[in-house]
Amino acid sequence: MEYSKLISITGMSGLFELVGSKTDGAIVRGLEDKVTKFISSRVHNFSHLESIEVFTIRENVNLVDLFVAMDASTEALPLEKDLEAVKAYFAKVYADMDFKRVYASDMKKMVKWYNLLKANEVVFKPSTAKETEAKDEA
Repeated sequence: MEYSKLISITGMSGLFELVGSKTDGAIVRGLEDKVTKFISSRVHNFSHLESIEVFTIRENVNLVDLFVAMDASTEALPLEKDLEAVKAYFAKVYADMDFKRVYASDMKKMVKWYNLLKANEVVFKPSTAKETEAKDEA
């Protein structure tokens, strides 16, 4: 499964693989339940994981950079429901995160998504602009 095909959908928990798109929505497959369904863009908004950025004390970083840091860390992953443990985990794993602007609910979601991506053996590698251009030219 490619990281570039993964999306988050407003109003729906979890992550989804973009299978196909239509003018009025998208056909997606849930990573948790593996169910394929049509989601209307009139009701929900779609966000590609590649386009999500995280506030840091320097320049914002892409979510994949955070997942790579989590993957490289030797720290034990906290339970997503334990807010203090989640904050302490990110303070050790990604100390540059701007804890004043990144909500606790977002940090919990990042832990949940990381677990989901690891369970589905997703490789944390965003598509680069050069790869996209090469695909377009072919």
